[in-house]
Amino acid sequence: MSKGTALITGASAGIGLELSKLFAADRYDLILLARREDKLLHIKKELEQRFSIQVHLIIKDLSLPQSANEVFTAVQEQGLHVDYLVNNAGFGHLGKFTETDLDVFQRMMQLNMVSLTELTHLFLPEIQERKRGGIMNVASTAGFMPGPLMAVYYASKAYVLSFSQALSNELKGTGITVNSLCPGATDTEFAETAEMDNSYIFNNPFATVMDAATVARLGYEDLMKGKSLTVTGGMNKLMVQSLRVSPRNTVMKLARWLMDKR
Repeated sequence: MSKGTALITGASAGIGLELSKLFAADRYDLILLARREDKLLHIKKELEQRFSIQVHLIIKDLSLPQSANEVFTAVQEQGLHVDYLVNNAGFGHLGKFTETDLDVFQRMMQLNMVSLTELTHLFLPEIQERKRGGIMNVASTAGFMPGPLMAVYYASKAYVLSFSQALSNELKGTGITVNSLCPGATDTEFAETAEMDNSYIFNNPFATVMDAATVARLGYEDLMKGKSLTVTGGMNKLMVQSLRVSPRNTVMKLARWLMDKR
């Protein structure tokens, strides 16, 4: 018997796909959302056969205005109820601010911040009514610092982190968890999409690129334990702590170095 339903955005690959597997293994039905229908259909078949759960699909591009409202309407029309909302979808782009098309930043801000906020606002009241469940917003270690060459992406993740932690405080004692998942460099499609495969953050002697399954597991475990913040990996935790006492200019120089290409 199903424990409830989890809505996961960006579910066709990477961390979103791995989180889908974890919810499915724990007997949650799924609403999987992404742009690539072919991949979602394959995932649906696999998870339904493997875990005997129900998987519903929504094909949507959350980088477009009004998409969050369209998702909410689609869920209501199917008579589904969301117990866990996972805002995982997001993308970045490596490049100087003035050399990047404004359209890229507009889509990035819509996806990483606006749609995330709208989905949370739309689905949270129903979750509150049942006084159980939660929200996971996938932020990043990038949210703890400014990021030259990825200025808008880093700023968007700072928003996600700040928003999620504030919301967690507002919901304290209600039985609802709001978790901020903050991975560092992770082996997903993100680097290729952001055109940063050759950047030092993924290619340096101290690089600790984690696999998506491990990142998802750490976040999932903390979400179910009621924890509000998950920084994945020992090196990432050490870095985040060091940022608290490091001069801002030093932090920016480090971030710039990590974004530069080899």
